Amino acid sequence: MNDDFDPEWGTATRGVRAANLRSVEGEHSSAIHMTSSFVFDSAEACAARFGGESPGNIYSRFTNPTVDAFSRRLAAMEGGQSCVATASGMSAILATCLATLESGDHIVAAHTLFGSTIGLFNNYLGKLGISTSYVSPEDLEGWKAAITPATRMLFVETPSNPLTEVVDLAALADLANANDALLVVDNCFCTPALQRPLDFGAHVVTHSATKFLDGQGRALGGAVVGDEDIVGDRVFRFLRTCGPTMSPFNAWIFYKALETLEVRMRAHCISAQRVAEWLSEQPGVEHVYYPGLASHAQHDLARRQQPGGFGGILSLRLSGGRAAAFKLINATRMLSITANLGDTRTTIVHPASTTHARISEADRARAGITEGVVRVSVGLENVDDIIADLARGLE
Repeated sequence: MNDDFDPEWGTATRGVRAANLRSVEGEHSSAIHMTSSFVFDSAEACAARFGGESPGNIYSRFTNPTVDAFSRRLAAMEGGQSCVATASGMSAILATCLATLESGDHIVAAHTLFGSTIGLFNNYLGKLGISTSYVSPEDLEGWKAAITPATRMLFVETPSNPLTEVVDLAALADLANANDALLVVDNCFCTPALQRPLDFGAHVVTHSATKFLDGQGRALGGAVVGDEDIVGDRVFRFLRTCGPTMSPFNAWIFYKALETLEVRMRAHCISAQRVAEWLSEQPGVEHVYYPGLASHAQHDLARRQQPGGFGGILSLRLSGGRAAAFKLINATRMLSITANLGDTRTTIVHPASTTHARISEADRARAGITEGVVRVSVGLENVDDIIADLARGLE
């Protein structure tokens, strides 16, 4: 595999050219290595490989050429030293936490996290003696106040799901470093095409590759990106032993999808901006949450921190509550009613009854996820058609 790349290359070029997987056949489009295991020339060679004395593949639970190619390409795009690919975005977060935390440790997290992440922290890490405190994502003083001597991780999504709050990553990185903690950033909404958290001092980046990295809703996968110690050693050893592994076929899908990531994300941003501006002028829409709008509380921060663009996700709050939200969703004819996001196809969902239904009503209220909130992941259809479909439910 040729993973040499010019450090002057931009993110788009890295997505096309970094970690170029090519076999002895000389194929231009990389092949898929669909195999569970690998053979050796001798028992001695096998022993040396298993003992770490010689490099190479052993078993596809933790070493596979196609998975490795995806991992190296994503690491190059994020500006990281190492990447571990996992079976899903949630398994990427689980692997990061279990590889770096111990019983008695403490997490400070934004209270705007994805519902399943909150469930993981509260219901499962809590059983292991790892506690979590939640704070408002933009309240730096709140982050400071929540830190204890046991705090070993700050965890945040930026922009958040579904209200697109933007967190000051450089400030959080300074806070983490001052308290011997890791800053872990879920970069699912932006991808490295729009934002590179490691550039702002984050220690670890997680992804649900299922979303924008794939971009077509075809496969499940996740990834953890960081340095050789945290990710290349600790997270990798967790994957090797515990096995939340990405399949080679899925890795090939994501590997090829990275080639078009930047151009896709640029198109998502352009259309989402237009939809957000149109929605902000519609009667019955109380508020539109999109970092590209001047009305967004962290608009200036998003402009600095997300140089690639403001993203493809927006939410709106309707004055009529759940009834108005359901009316809007049910009136659409083209948009897909699904909780997934980051697709070529625009999707629409009611977070309070789906993605965040398993957290308490009080926690939803604290996060601002009211019954009138609707989330839209703006796809790659003609933007006028997207707006026309939304207009049906707003009439």
